[in-house]
Amino acid sequence: MSNLIIQAENLHKQFQQTQVLTGLDLEINAGQVVGLLGTNGSGKTTFIKCILGLLKASSGTSSIFGQNSWDLDESAKAHLGYVSQDSALLPWMTVQSLTEYTGAFYAQWDQAYVNSLLKAWNLNETQRVGALSTGQRQKLSVILALGHHPELLVLDEPVASLDPVARRQFLQSLIEFTEDEDNTILFSTHITSDLERVASHVAFLDAGKLGFFGELDTLIHQVKRIRITAGQDLPHSLKLPGTLRSEINGNHALLAVKEFDVATLENLSHQFQATTTVEDLNLEEIFLELSGVSSQTEVETIQ
Repeated sequence: MSNLIIQAENLHKQFQQTQVLTGLDLEINAGQVVGLLGTNGSGKTTFIKCILGLLKASSGTSSIFGQNSWDLDESAKAHLGYVSQDSALLPWMTVQSLTEYTGAFYAQWDQAYVNSLLKAWNLNETQRVGALSTGQRQKLSVILALGHHPELLVLDEPVASLDPVARRQFLQSLIEFTEDEDNTILFSTHITSDLERVASHVAFLDAGKLGFFGELDTLIHQVKRIRITAGQDLPHSLKLPGTLRSEINGNHALLAVKEFDVATLENLSHQFQATTTVEDLNLEEIFLELSGVSSQTEVETIQ
């Protein structure tokens, strides 16, 4: 099997007059844990549903395991695990019965593994699904997706209703799941601290297209916040490559850049007789800067 697990080429999806995906290109290889980020309306859920064959693309192509997303066969589906934002579970079944019922559809179902997760995540196997809290149903949905050890696990906001303890248990399970390098995860969430713990790569969607895709460490290394104090008033634009945000007030400047380069900064310092401070950003701050939203307070003193 090819090392390429997910591929999207010039993917478009339109709902009536609304363009959601506007030419998205993305390739995800085996063993990558990809955090999918983007503001509300950027197309994350639509993209996920298109690659899984739950929505038909307006144009362009997408594939999983080399198969067209719209025509996935039983073999491909058997290697998939998926947790949606609003998983529908059978409310009249007990937790144990639902796991066994789901397992009947998978040749590789591991009931012992499922039972161990139920115990670790404090789910009562005799309780009816309909009586579970929202967070408990999310836990169960994730367990059902993991039960057949899928080669590709796709998660769309799977932990929004989980408390911090349950989220930590979930992330630990993901870490254990990916110990085998053949396992691949696409993980959409707004909780960037979770992605920082498990993701190897980050895909950032911007207005239906791919704004960034690469290793998490590379993104953190590239995007920086720079404070400049010059010996003279600065021009209205410093024309620094990759500038995401620029606030200039007299001889002070605050910049966020996505193509940080030490040599360019040294030249700038020499040109304006300026002192500079480079600040590292966490993933949440980077996400806000890439989204065009200042990660600082609305009014920040740059002096």
